[in-house]
Amino acid sequence: MADRYDIRLPAIRIRQGSHFIYCFGVDGKRIHDFAAVSRVHRDDDSLQGYQRPEVLTHIKAIRRYLESPDAMLPNAVVLAFDQRVTFETAPLESALDYVATGELVIPVDERLAEEDRAAWLVDGQQRSAAIRDADVAEFPVAAVGFIAKDEAEQRSQFILVNNTKPLPKGLIHELLPDSIGHLPPAYARKQLPAEIMIKLNSGPRNWVGHPFAGRIATPTQPNGYIKDNSVLKMIENSLSDGALYRFRREDGAGDVQGIIEHLNLFWTTVVEVFYEAWELEPRKSRLTHGVGIQSMGYVMDQLTEDHDLVAEGTHDLATALWGLRDHCAWTAGTWRMSETDHRRWNSLQNTPNDIKLLTSHLLRKLRK
Repeated sequence: MADRYDIRLPAIRIRQGSHFIYCFGVDGKRIHDFAAVSRVHRDDDSLQGYQRPEVLTHIKAIRRYLESPDAMLPNAVVLAFDQRVTFETAPLESALDYVATGELVIPVDERLAEEDRAAWLVDGQQRSAAIRDADVAEFPVAAVGFIAKDEAEQRSQFILVNNTKPLPKGLIHELLPDSIGHLPPAYARKQLPAEIMIKLNSGPRNWVGHPFAGRIATPTQPNGYIKDNSVLKMIENSLSDGALYRFRREDGAGDVQGIIEHLNLFWTTVVEVFYEAWELEPRKSRLTHGVGIQSMGYVMDQLTEDHDLVAEGTHDLATALWGLRDHCAWTAGTWRMSETDHRRWNSLQNTPNDIKLLTSHLLRKLRK
């Protein structure tokens, strides 16, 4: 077989508004000839890919089923094609103006690396892997494809296709900043906070100026020890009605650089005051725990809401935070919430009640 050739598949083109989708059948054994399974990773702080890692136990279970008599996979796999893929309309006209029949022409170049193939697998990763590995000569499957303008559109479709499935939240948070087009409202609201979190997590792992860099646990930073959702909530709360609110714009976007500078200056000062607690994972430190991240976010709002840290510096902020040291039990000792309410240092949990309790305690001490 030649290194370069075309796969021509009979297909139905369906118009949906200004978009087209293509329904066709294909031997599942051949999907990996022209489609890449792109696993999310970062390259020089740029997000690459969008697919979740393969689940080996799930693949093995599907493979065993495929090798059994009368196996059937009725669910279609979803493929995102790039502009190299074309559709040639058949001469026969359809009775429906939004439907056309023809052939989907998919170029294959066996010399290309996987990531340079003409299609990316948006949904059906485990099924296609199981078919590839199964001891069967062929296994035709139903497929639905669309031709995307760019990778950002592919990411958006990946999120939408998986919106009703248990897609890992961490993967969604990684994908949102680079997605375009209409997204569900809950995801659209998280785009700006997710972009900020990803930028906080990038850069040199040096707490001076980059306190969060490499420390937030995400699919591309699996060695991070601070939960991404804790940082996201801290950012969301402040953008809603705290110190970061002034950086927002009416269209839902914001001054990302200004927000990053403000957060890095505040949290660098936090680390200066509570360095030992910052270097420990959440089970050993309540500062890096969800309850600490969110409560200190409210402290940031209280201390910096009307201050430009870039212009004014952090001397007064540092003075205020040093005043909190004797009232914090991040890694040992007892939280003295009141004369009668004493809590063991690690008894505080990432719950609304405990976050409110710790926030009230810290703000009360600041006012004194």
